[in-house]
Amino acid sequence: MNMLESIEEQFGFEQQDIRSFSPLTLAYLGDAVMEVVVRTVVIEQGNRPVNELHKISTSFVKAEAQAKMVLGLQEEFTEEERQIIRRGRNAKPYTTAKNASRADYHKATGFEALMGYLYLTGQAERMLLLVKKGMDLIAKNGEENE
Repeated sequence: MNMLESIEEQFGFEQQDIRSFSPLTLAYLGDAVMEVVVRTVVIEQGNRPVNELHKISTSFVKAEAQAKMVLGLQEEFTEEERQIIRRGRNAKPYTTAKNASRADYHKATGFEALMGYLYLTGQAERMLLLVKKGMDLIAKNGEENE
């Protein structure tokens, strides 16, 4: 049983039509799921001071990085995934990014919406594959810029 199934069972949730969720709701969850995945990957690379863990994690979850992931993974996305990203990108968030351009913030919101959608539809393997490829892309670009 995966984590989503365990949550549904423990809390007695009934199945909902995920397609009816707003893209911002999906992004809200996708942000958290992405954070858990990235933090897990980072700590599995070795025990470090928390401020270092935070700095490394932030390099992958900030809006600028997620925008680069969306652009770099375009060929990887299915048509359905592109539609979810588009809905998330075009949503009108009530907040603005603190340290990102508006364009990057919207692209990141689209990516987070996709992560939330994949998580809620039980497509964790697909979600993890896209996150891994995105993280590899950001890490590679970071090495090229050093």
